Amino acid sequence: MQKKDYWKKSISIAWPALLEFFFISIADIIDTFMVSGMGPSAVAAIGLTTQPKFIALSFFFAINAAVSALVARRQGEGDRTEANRTLITAIYIVIFFVILVDLLMMPFLSPILKFAGSNPETHDLSISYFQIIMGGLIFNALAMVINAAHRGCGNTQIAFVSNLVSSIVNMTFNYLLIYGNLGFPALGIRGAAIATVLGTVVATIMCLLSLTKKDSYINFKEIIKAKYAYSKTIAKSIANLGFNIFVENISARIGFMITAITAAGLGTEIFAAHNVGMNLLSLTFSFGNGMQVAAIALSGNALGANDKEGAKIYGKVCQQIGFIISVVVSIILIVFGRNIFALFFKDQHIIEYGLIIARFLTLIVLLQISQTIYGGCLRAAGDVKYTLAVALISVTFIRSAVTLFTVHILGMGLAGIWTGVLADQTSRFVTLRYRFYQGDWVNKKI
Repeated sequence: MQKKDYWKKSISIAWPALLEFFFISIADIIDTFMVSGMGPSAVAAIGLTTQPKFIALSFFFAINAAVSALVARRQGEGDRTEANRTLITAIYIVIFFVILVDLLMMPFLSPILKFAGSNPETHDLSISYFQIIMGGLIFNALAMVINAAHRGCGNTQIAFVSNLVSSIVNMTFNYLLIYGNLGFPALGIRGAAIATVLGTVVATIMCLLSLTKKDSYINFKEIIKAKYAYSKTIAKSIANLGFNIFVENISARIGFMITAITAAGLGTEIFAAHNVGMNLLSLTFSFGNGMQVAAIALSGNALGANDKEGAKIYGKVCQQIGFIISVVVSIILIVFGRNIFALFFKDQHIIEYGLIIARFLTLIVLLQISQTIYGGCLRAAGDVKYTLAVALISVTFIRSAVTLFTVHILGMGLAGIWTGVLADQTSRFVTLRYRFYQGDWVNKKI
C-alpha cells in the first residue's frame, strides 16, 4: 500500500468514531450548559458526579477496550464466528457487572459524593442527578459494548449514528424537562439526568437493531450460529486484557478524583469553572479517542494478518491526523476561550477563571490527542502492562503530587490544579511515544 492509501483508510475509519465520541462528550456539555441557568451550584453538582460515574464505568471501559482489540484481531485472522462469540460473551459479563456496580454504589451515593467534595449547597442536587444516571447504567453499558465490537471490525458508523441520535434525544428532553417547556414538568437537575438516560435508551435500541443487519460483520445470525454461548476461553482473554486496562482506568481515576476534590475545596464558583474546563478537556479527548478507535481497529487487523510494519504505519498516520486536529483545536481555544466560558457564566470573575483554564488547555490538547493514539496502538497489540505502568506513574502519582504541591504548598489555586493536569499529559506523551517508536509492541500475542 502507498502512504496515501493508509491515510484514506485511516480517515474512513476515524471520522465516524471522531464524531461518535464528540457527541458523547457533547451530551455532558449539554447537561452542564442547560442547567447553567440554575446557577454555579447546579453546574458544580453535575461536576461532582463525574469522577464517581467514571469510576463505575471503568469496568465497562476495560471490557470494551478488550472487546475491540479481540474482535479486530479475530477479523484479521478471518475468524468471524469467534469475533461474534466475543461479543455475546462480553454482553453476559457486562450484565453481571451492571448488577454488581449498582448494588455496590446505589446504597452509598451520599458518602461517595461527600468524599467527592460536595457541600450543603451542592450535595442534594448531586444525589438527585446521580441516582438517575446510575439507574440507567444498563443501557449505557450495553450500547457501549455493542459499539466496541463494531469498532473492532472497523464499522464505526453505527456507533456514530447511535450516539448522534442519543445526543439529539438528550438535548430535546433537556429542553422539555429542566425548565418545564411545552407543558412538561420542570424537574431541574433531575430532568437533565432523565434526558441523558433517555438518550442512552434510544442508543441501546439502535445498537440492538444494528445486529439484525446481514451485511454487518457482527450480527445476530452469527451469534445464533455461535448458539449464544458463553465462552470461558474468550472470557479469560477479555479478563487478561481487561484487568490491566481496568486497573489503568482506576489508577487514572484516583488522580482525577484527587484533582476534583482539590478543585472542589477551592469553592463552588471555581469548581463550576473547573467543571466546564473538564468538559472541554473531555471534548478534546473525544478527538483523540476517535483516532484511537481507528488505530486499534487498523493496527489490530494488521497484527492479526501478521503485517507488523502495516500496524506501525497505521499508528503513525493516525497520530499525524490527530496532531493536525489538535493544532486546530488549540487555535480555537486561544482565540475563543473567553467566549466559550461566557456561554456558561455571566459573572466576569468566573469567566476569568475560565480564561486561565483555556490557556492551559491550548497546551494540553497538543499532548493529549497524540498520547491517546499511541496508547491505543499499544492496547491493540496487548501491551497493557506498560500502559498500566504509565497510568500509575503519570496520573496517580505525578498528577496528584503536582496538584497537591502547587495548590497547598505554592498556593497557586486554580492554576495549580491545571498545572497538575499538564504535568500528567506531558508524562504520558513522553512515555507512550517512546514505547511506540521502540517497536516491540507489535510482537505481542493476544
